[in-house]
Formats: sequence, C-alpha cells, structure tokens
Amino acid sequence: MVPSSAPPQVPSARIAAARLNRDHWLDAAFAAAVEHGFEGVRVLVLADTLGVTRGSFYWHFKDHADLIAALLERWRAAEHASNQSFQQPRSEDPVKDLELLLDAALAHGGADLSNMRFELALRGLGRRDAAVAAMLLEVDQARMALFAGKFARITPDTKTAIDLAALFYLTIVGSFQALSRPQAAHPTKQYLTDIIGRYLVKSQVP
Repeated sequence: MVPSSAPPQVPSARIAAARLNRDHWLDAAFAAAVEHGFEGVRVLVLADTLGVTRGSFYWHFKDHADLIAALLERWRAAEHASNQSFQQPRSEDPVKDLELLLDAALAHGGADLSNMRFELALRGLGRRDAAVAAMLLEVDQARMALFAGKFARITPDTKTAIDLAALFYLTIVGSFQALSRPQAAHPTKQYLTDIIGRYLVKSQVP
C-alpha cells in the first residue's frame, strides 16, 4: 500500500542460466502475478521468460509452493519496512503528515502501478488461501496502527482516531481499483487525493 522500493524489473534480454539467481526468478514471478494474477505464476512460463530450462528453477527453489512462499515473504518484508519508515512524522504539522502519507499511498506511476496490481492479485489469492489471508490480516493491522497513530495527532479521542483510520484505509483500498488500471489518468489520483484529504483529514481539525 504505502509504496516500497520500485518493483523489480524482469530483464528484457534472456539471461544465461549460469547468471540466474533467486531474485531473477522472484522478479519474473512478481511480473507474472501483476499481469496475470497468481494463476499465471507457472514455472515453465517463468523459465521461458528467463530463457532457461525448468531445471534451473530447482537450483533455487524446492517447488512452486516454495517460490510463492518466498515471493510473499519478500512482499511482506517490504511492506513492513515501508510502514516502519512512515512511523516517524514527515512533518511537524499532523495534517501535512497525513497528506504526505496519503500521497505516498496513492502514488501512481510506472513502478507503483505494478505494486497496486500485485496487491490486488494477492488479495484475490487470499480469498482462497488461509495462510495468505492471515498474512494480509497482519499487514492490514500494521497499516491500521500506523494510520491510527497519525490521526491521534489530530484528535485526542482514541476511538475517533481508530474509526478515521479505518475509513482512511478503506478509501485507499477502494482507490486501488481505480488507479490500478493502466489508462487511469493523473487527474483521477489528484481527485481522490483531494476528496480524501478534505473530508477525512482537514475536516477533523477544530
């Protein structure tokens, strides 16, 4: 959600098998999930993308499940690091601090579009996989705690801060649907940023 580092790029040229490492496979799996959902993360397809035989895959992963587990753990770790980076206020003004967080969450460009689409695919997987659902719940709770802490700088009432954090998060998750489309224009992001900031952030200031 809060954008982490730019998503990995699968090399356009085919990589010699001797040069392949674990991250090359994870990058290819990430790109496949972005484009086709997790149903498209197939070892044979990834091997073809990387220009190697399937045998190369087993130097780095036990099986397909091991690949998916590693991909999800890399995403979870990146999300945790991203949330941690925003714990420290970016501005002494609590409203400005929340606006900066909102802008980061809705950042929409080449790199962040991939992050949004990956998370949407991951949430689809979570509806079918209890372990993924549990991981997403952990990430959601960490994000909610971050948002509630930011709103607590504006309102002294703990319940109000938690309720506003929930609404803030729901509007961001809903915005992902609009911003994850390749044709979504920049004005869409600006419109969403403006209305979320106006009604959920600035309106809380006495």
